[in-house]
Amino acid sequence: MSLLLQLTQTSDSLAMQSMSSEQSLTFLELLQKGGWWLVPLGLLQLAAVYIFFERIFTIRRADEDSADLMERVRHTVTSGDISGAKSICQSENTPIARMIEKGIDRIGSSLKNIEVSIENVGKIEIYRLEKNLNLLATIAGAAPMLGFLGTVTGMITAFMDITKIEGALTPQQLSAGIYEALITTACGLFIGILAYLGYNYLVARVLKVVHRMEYTSVEFIDLLQEPNK
Repeated sequence: MSLLLQLTQTSDSLAMQSMSSEQSLTFLELLQKGGWWLVPLGLLQLAAVYIFFERIFTIRRADEDSADLMERVRHTVTSGDISGAKSICQSENTPIARMIEKGIDRIGSSLKNIEVSIENVGKIEIYRLEKNLNLLATIAGAAPMLGFLGTVTGMITAFMDITKIEGALTPQQLSAGIYEALITTACGLFIGILAYLGYNYLVARVLKVVHRMEYTSVEFIDLLQEPNK
């Protein structure tokens, strides 16, 4: 009895290993059976990954202003060293530093002109930060629709093949074409969800930098008004 139980357990274990191997192979086969629709979906996935990481590095560099930037600018401006203040900003090479540098260039003009100059530079910097984000949003919306289109065309092909079958139709014949057609929808949804999450994360990071830019520009304008108090 004990020997029979051991043999049964061994058989079950081998069966489970075999099922696991078949499932992994089936998953790879599913990707292959998705058809040529997976090619444009794969290209969209590569584009989304590239845009996400390229924007991450760009935004991270834009958010690397040293903590004492405004303190150093304040010290040099109040001491009358305008060229020194410009040198400090040029050494940072960030959106905030470029905005302050533009404001320093306009020192001597009216505060209104200085504010407009800083805002114009800020708009250009925001445009640079948001570059290709609209494309990532487009991928987030287009990938699921492209996957669904692949499913629709696959279903049409599957039903056309079914009409050519003579005799009784088995459930296997009916389900084979349908599950293969649904692969593109699953892939499209997967790509779309990842692109959507990445887009919203990048937008949040950009907004953080924009808020810092606005705060720093206000702080700089306040600095220029201090001697008049």
